Amino acid sequence: MDIANDGLEKQRAKRKRVARMKKMIVYTIISFMLLTLIVMTILIFEVISLQRQIDSISAKIAVSNTVDDADEMVDDSFLDNVYLVDNMDNIAEEGDIPMVYLTFDDGPSENTETILDILDDYNVKATFFVVGQDIDTYGDAYRRIVEDGHTIGMHSYSHNYSKIYQSEDSFIADYDKIHDLILDTTGVDTKLYRFPGGSSNKVSNTSMSVFINYLNSIGVKYYDWNIASGDATSQAFTADELIDNVMSDVVKYKTSVVLLHDGANKKATVEALPRLIESLNDAGAMILPITDETEIIQHVSVVQ
Repeated sequence: MDIANDGLEKQRAKRKRVARMKKMIVYTIISFMLLTLIVMTILIFEVISLQRQIDSISAKIAVSNTVDDADEMVDDSFLDNVYLVDNMDNIAEEGDIPMVYLTFDDGPSENTETILDILDDYNVKATFFVVGQDIDTYGDAYRRIVEDGHTIGMHSYSHNYSKIYQSEDSFIADYDKIHDLILDTTGVDTKLYRFPGGSSNKVSNTSMSVFINYLNSIGVKYYDWNIASGDATSQAFTADELIDNVMSDVVKYKTSVVLLHDGANKKATVEALPRLIESLNDAGAMILPITDETEIIQHVSVVQ
């Protein structure tokens, strides 16, 4: 009888040990899963934070690059999402004929000649905001812009944000350099300017009012844009997407100043241009070069 009781007690004790072991295993698995979930959550937040830092650093690097030659253009990707011009007087009304100004920044480059050929084929005049390039290589392009009846304006000489916007003296030195290059090469004393990044850029460490006041003081007009085609971005927009970006906004305004680029890496812009012109013509738009009579489109203005 005692032997039977001892056997029963041993079985009970064994079952209890097995039960405790099972509980320990279950608790261990649950604890491990919870710990894994916590670690994964922390890692996800760290990755998101790191990506934001990388994006911020990349943006700063992009805008501090210098245009040293036609193949090395600054990545102006932030331009495509920058500032809508809120001008109620410029909102299109029924019966208005859209006035569209195609403007090309960052040239001349190897693409400029092709763009000029396309514009000539369609008998369209545009506006080119040029930067400083080697005269031996691109002197003919500067001259052809003027000879073909297009408007030529300044877009800084270096296109180096950190240098141009370092101080008023730095801005004036760069301004004089691009102004004199255009004057000496084409004979045009241009009074038209476009700020790299626009007048509302968030890159300049110096208040943009300093540079705006300077341009105002010497009688130079600066133009921003109210339609961005999307070709400033490093993202590979197709020609169709560039056309859609422009045409979807042109209907909104009486006067549309369209931001385009003729830098060396803007192949999609070249491809899109013929169909863009045809689409604008089909929409009844007048495509014009900027002149003294053109309505001024500015993101920021300073009244003297």
